[in-house]
Amino acid sequence: MYDVLVPRIQAAEAIGVSSVALERWQENGKLRPAKLHRTTGEAWYSTDQISEALARREEERVARSLSTADFRFIDLFAGIGGLRIGFDEAGGQSVFSSEIDRFACQTYAANFGEWPDGDITRTEIDEIPEHDILLGGFPCQPFSIAGVSKYGSLGWDHGFQHPTKGTLFFHVARIIAERQPPAFVLENVKNLMSHDRGKTWQVIRATLEDELGYHVYHRIIDAKAVVPQHRERIFIIGFRERVDFAWPDFIDEGLRVRDILDPNPDPKYTLSNHLWTYLQEYAEKHKRAGNGFGFGLVDLDGTTRTLSARYYKDGSEILIPQEGKNPRRLTPRECARLMGFPETFKIPVSDTQAYKQFGNAVVAKVGSHIARAVVEALQGVYPIRQEARQLQALETSD
Repeated sequence: MYDVLVPRIQAAEAIGVSSVALERWQENGKLRPAKLHRTTGEAWYSTDQISEALARREEERVARSLSTADFRFIDLFAGIGGLRIGFDEAGGQSVFSSEIDRFACQTYAANFGEWPDGDITRTEIDEIPEHDILLGGFPCQPFSIAGVSKYGSLGWDHGFQHPTKGTLFFHVARIIAERQPPAFVLENVKNLMSHDRGKTWQVIRATLEDELGYHVYHRIIDAKAVVPQHRERIFIIGFRERVDFAWPDFIDEGLRVRDILDPNPDPKYTLSNHLWTYLQEYAEKHKRAGNGFGFGLVDLDGTTRTLSARYYKDGSEILIPQEGKNPRRLTPRECARLMGFPETFKIPVSDTQAYKQFGNAVVAKVGSHIARAVVEALQGVYPIRQEARQLQALETSD
């Protein structure tokens, strides 16, 4: 018997999602169509795909209704889940995730059994479940400072031209405005506070505090206490109600670069003579010009520079010295350790993609400390919510 193909609109209706949702899933690899029309690009889905999608959605619905998790959270701009790990460990349940990069989604799915939804800018609010904590590592963009004084009047549904409109932060803010989670945790680069001469941070803080009414805390945290890497990132934490929140203490674990290295790395990570010569000449050129640019040959008993998404290009920011050989790049597994990911974390993608993913990730160990502090501050909310969920589970099973 042949499998029947149906067009996107009918497939979306059968699955119970919007046609736009299927487009998002197609783009980030969550659900690829069985066939694409050669000229129009129209997508067609098989009845088997529809049945599998329906089964997955029903499993997710039942899992949410029967969950005994202490709290629910969503993971926006999820990357490979560096921030999520700590909230899983703290007893939470992810009920929604979103990530646009299909390779990052592949890694996320391999480790969490959940393929993120896709482009959050095209996601409707009613597609996002109720949750207790919103997580998000949104990219920073310049905002218009005009209109910041109009606090207290979000008016998302009435065409109000908010200064964050058109930015990725706007989509975080609209979810917070509609869903009103008890808490949120946002992460960004250290330079967020000085970005666009401070306007970006001014608008973000005004939106979160004055418009959305949250009690907001922010701090720049260097991960070097928990991993052997100098990596500063800003964490922005907000609570809907006033709570007793305290930033976690990051006690120096004493890790050195040599502690995260493989004993016998593949020779392919050693720099070629050509690349090593180029990097040395490049560094010398800038040294003569009085600039600080150059490769970073690390002290094995110290810490590294910040791992970036461009590491795949030449590895110059973090080079491991080798006796009698040219220096080498870190391996992807060493990058995972440098970013505080557990040894069990799966890396199903190419080296190039892995370098990009770890360079963009949140240091998982930092995220775990943050998660514990946020959950502790909110612990007075959870017993009430847990009791309600247990009652819901009993009703569902009847």
